[in-house]
Amino acid sequence: MSTAPDVRTVAWFHCFAGIAGDMALGSLIDAGADVTEVRGLLHRLDLPDWDLQVEDALRGGVACTRALVRGRDDVVVRIHAHIAAMITDAALPPRVTERSLAVFRRLAEVESALHRRPVDQVHFHEVGGHDAIIDIVGTVAALEVLGVDDVTASAVATGTGTVRTAHGLLPNPSPATVRLLEGAPTYGRDVRVELTTPTGAAILAALTGAFGPMPPMTVTSSGFGGGARELADLPNCTQVVVGRRAVADAVGPGQPANILEANLDDVTGEQLGYAVASALEGGAFDAWVSPVTMKKGRPGHVLHVLADDAHLAALRERMQAVTGTLGVRVIPVERWPAARELDQVVVDGMVVRMKIGAGRAKPEFDDVALIASKTGVPLHEVASRAEEEWRSAQRHGEAEPAAGPPGDDRPPA
Repeated sequence: MSTAPDVRTVAWFHCFAGIAGDMALGSLIDAGADVTEVRGLLHRLDLPDWDLQVEDALRGGVACTRALVRGRDDVVVRIHAHIAAMITDAALPPRVTERSLAVFRRLAEVESALHRRPVDQVHFHEVGGHDAIIDIVGTVAALEVLGVDDVTASAVATGTGTVRTAHGLLPNPSPATVRLLEGAPTYGRDVRVELTTPTGAAILAALTGAFGPMPPMTVTSSGFGGGARELADLPNCTQVVVGRRAVADAVGPGQPANILEANLDDVTGEQLGYAVASALEGGAFDAWVSPVTMKKGRPGHVLHVLADDAHLAALRERMQAVTGTLGVRVIPVERWPAARELDQVVVDGMVVRMKIGAGRAKPEFDDVALIASKTGVPLHEVASRAEEEWRSAQRHGEAEPAAGPPGDDRPPA
């Protein structure tokens, strides 16, 4: 049996001049993401009248790529639910769908908090236009074209002064950008330019597993994505470095993470279940509950939430709000996530997403539960049929995931 370690592809964004959606996309194209493949994935979106152009440029003497979205956008404003449905219906590869939805979910959560509006009713102004949608989904598509498994980033630079938005003049960095960067290392430059935009901050908040110096890797490519203007003393670029690294199964540095914990002795089982679901929805890697005996022999529970630095502050606030706990502690840890892939099969005309690991294919429970509720077939039987569909596809050499229910004429994911 082979004992070779798993090898994963990592992308490290160097945000020495901040990050914006077009700069992230441009850097990945500059690093080798085939723009034709990226466009092909973007054309699956039900988003007419746009064009993605790529231009060579210089910023502060550094050669870079500019990603320019052009087109006519007659829609004045889009709500989060509309954009989420557009992405879900686009028949994109599963990881592109999940990552794109995660970015817009983070944007919606922040806008919801800032404007006191339910998440699915959040109105996107700048980030709901053609260019922002193409920048975000295009960045995620470029990561997929490069086969990137893990995203990391440096500390993030921000500017100063004010920025003009749909809401008028706002401080720079904008309130949304500041909220999105909670838990991430940041620093300000005395530059009266919006170095980091809400779109760029959302990409980092949703996709970055760790912040810090360039991680250990064998570099395979790198690139620079240029911003819209020249700066006097700084190359206005975002750099990305792409490489491969072995994931040690027992020794060597792991991925930095944190375990948030809270002792609870006055919550119901339903509240505990809701707290776990809320933590996962908020970006936690995992969440679970342990029964304990507390002081004076009282039965209680400990809520554990595994998270990266980027989500630490937001998840701490969630835990306090959902459980009413008087305190949360944090334990720094390392994690060695096993390599996995995403695929999908069709059971009774409905899509079931599959997580593929070493020697195992596991159906997504929510999809299984939905099919069981609609068909009356027991959960375990739906799961078993999904696993058998996947195994059958492998035996017949199908390399692509299932395209969707019969009659669905969209291109396969």
